[in-house]
Amino acid sequence: MTRNKPPTVSQRRKRNEVLMSESPDSLVLSSQRGAMRTLTLNRPAALNSFTTEMHRALLAELDAAAADPLVRCVVLTGAGRGFCAGQDLADPAVAPDLTPGAPPKDLGAMIEQHYGPLLRRLRTMPVPVVAAVNGVAAGAGANIALACDLVLAGRSASFIQAFAKIGLIPDSGGTWLLPRLAGRARALGLALLGDKLPAAEAERLGLIWRCVDDAALADETHALAERLAAMPTRALVQTRLAMDAAQSLSLDEALDAEARLQGELGAAHDYLEGVAAFLAKRAPQFTDR
Repeated sequence: MTRNKPPTVSQRRKRNEVLMSESPDSLVLSSQRGAMRTLTLNRPAALNSFTTEMHRALLAELDAAAADPLVRCVVLTGAGRGFCAGQDLADPAVAPDLTPGAPPKDLGAMIEQHYGPLLRRLRTMPVPVVAAVNGVAAGAGANIALACDLVLAGRSASFIQAFAKIGLIPDSGGTWLLPRLAGRARALGLALLGDKLPAAEAERLGLIWRCVDDAALADETHALAERLAAMPTRALVQTRLAMDAAQSLSLDEALDAEARLQGELGAAHDYLEGVAAFLAKRAPQFTDR
């Protein structure tokens, strides 16, 4: 098994800088602070609703974060007063042509080409992903947030499964995520009625990790991301993948998978470092990714 080399002095210096890789008018802003990469959806006038171009930009930024060995946690958030209002229905890719006899838009192709790859990328990121939900997260925006590993939401934030109101089903992984997070009865209630779910209620139902005061959201998110970035990244990611896979496994199959993964992780640097640090009563320095 390949072990990652510890970062060089210049790399450590780079980690301690705050970098902005995109101009303010970019559809997705990318900044780095230490080992934390923050990606900010940046269409605030449209509540950060998705266009085809923003899909491409976000996927490219996630791919870049996944490929960067200096990144050990990703934060996804939205600019302005909302996280993401879902799909921009004015986008030519989905806006219906109301001319009599005009062919319908292929929404299935939109899922296959954009939402599907985005959700698969989020669920296979080689580092933990934290969603910081500021304001409304509706439709695809809600499910993209829920697909992240941990979700923090400001107290004024809300989650809305708005699909039924325009004759659609929950997409962006919603049909898979919602029953697993909230159970079938609540998932159907959220999906069929499309009611606004306040952040505090989302926490109570187990849909999100924590609801915090709006003024504390940024600080709480940074603290959580920094904590995750200092932990054994490979083990965290394998925990996510194992739990997702176990949803379709029997107990015997899950036990077999645990044995295989534990065997791999037990041969890695971070296990040796973690045990050595524990015995020496010092803070561990994890480097695997």
